Amino acid sequence: MSRVGKNPVELPEKVEAIITDSPSGQVVKVKGPKGELETIFRKEIKIAKEDKKLVLSRISNEKLVKSLHGMSRAMLHNMIVGVTQGFKKELDIVGVGYRAQLQGSKLVLQIGYSHQVEIEPPNKDTKIEVDKNQTHIVVVGIHKQAVGDLASRIRDVRLPEPYKGKGIKYSDERIRRKVGKSAAKK
Repeated sequence: MSRVGKNPVELPEKVEAIITDSPSGQVVKVKGPKGELETIFRKEIKIAKEDKKLVLSRISNEKLVKSLHGMSRAMLHNMIVGVTQGFKKELDIVGVGYRAQLQGSKLVLQIGYSHQVEIEPPNKDTKIEVDKNQTHIVVVGIHKQAVGDLASRIRDVRLPEPYKGKGIKYSDERIRRKVGKSAAKK
């Protein structure tokens, strides 16, 4: 049995889960205070609602099905966390003259290129926030993968470099610094 997959997923008071069958698997729709998420789970994994818990089981013990068991449980748990608490990724901009601005829902980055870079959120549930110093970006949303993907796209515009640390980095990320040429001669 999968250690992650065998654990039932608790449903908080304000969360409602609806499970329906489809030709490709089971469709799970989760509604909560922050919004609504819907995901199709593969037919090898069966999801059942028991009391205020969602229980996952697998139809066979093949290697693929075993790996899907734990992943499906984690995805279901992330859906419930998303509609109750939401997810957040924070990024910092390091460098002289580097800054970010919001134009409507669109993020406009000025980070040393000859042009401005514009990034649009993928859906209405994912939002971007910029502080007043224009150097701290927060990506907030209910879908964990969408939040992580958007934060990664923003970071990929100007990756942090190892000599001066300039670029866009996650707030909790540590950049390993290298010694420059002049210091390496000694």
